[in-house]
Amino acid sequence: MFILNNEILESFSEIKRAIYKIVKTDADRVGITVVQLKTLHLISINPNIGLGDLAEKLKLTNSTVSGVIDRLVCQDLVERAVPPENRRAVSIYLTNKGKGILKFFMSNSLLIKKMNQILNMPEEDIKQLLQLHKNLLSILYIEEEK
Repeated sequence: MFILNNEILESFSEIKRAIYKIVKTDADRVGITVVQLKTLHLISINPNIGLGDLAEKLKLTNSTVSGVIDRLVCQDLVERAVPPENRRAVSIYLTNKGKGILKFFMSNSLLIKKMNQILNMPEEDIKQLLQLHKNLLSILYIEEEK
């Protein structure tokens, strides 16, 4: 018999909303969008990343990420470069202004403060939470038909 437990779904929705609100607050504080903030962060930890790899990490289409990069270039936060060893590829890296925005974000981030509070929870609780999430994801993921 199928029973839809709205309490479980609502719990995940509330957590997702709360995290988004925190990240949006951080992004607003530095004057960019949430997607732009995530993009800057990913570029910072993956220097000279290509557009396709960046799109994959952001879980967005190449076209969408290309538009995000265009806007970040216009704001002088990132630059595109064509590596001499592969002229068909484009590498993306942070400008000094982009690094400054990210540094300001990191030093004043509400998300980082909240995550540190979570990490102060008992280690066993965190391990149990992560294991429960892993179990739920194994149930929820839809396998591609072969």
